[in-house]
Amino acid sequence: MTAAPQDEGPNPFVIDIEAATVENGTFRTALWTGANLQMTVMAIEPGGEIGLEVHEDRDQFLRVESGRGRVQMGPAENDLPFEREVEDGWAILVPAGTWHNVTSIGSEPLKVYALYAPPEHPHGTVHASKADADAAEHH
Repeated sequence: MTAAPQDEGPNPFVIDIEAATVENGTFRTALWTGANLQMTVMAIEPGGEIGLEVHEDRDQFLRVESGRGRVQMGPAENDLPFEREVEDGWAILVPAGTWHNVTSIGSEPLKVYALYAPPEHPHGTVHASKADADAAEHH
């Protein structure tokens, strides 16, 4: 397995985002972190999920590059009336303060890239697995 790419922010940066997303094998890797925006790539194994979460002070954009997913959103942790299935080419827009989860429902990993404004994760974040991501959030 090749090493995860280095976070190139806040320097000027250009990338083939589709290739970087599809080739990514980590649960989450920050590719670019600036003062007001962050870009990560994610690979969610079949049956896996990002995990139910809310970002009170930031909007989020996700784009599916491969695989199939189920998106759930709503005003509260136990109230997620918005549900859609997504696949390659679909975009997901999560308003600040909205509870949300994305679950991989296909037979291959769900590959997405995400933009957070402002950044959500520390510069250089690499979570090889969901367990690593969960452990980091508890610190």
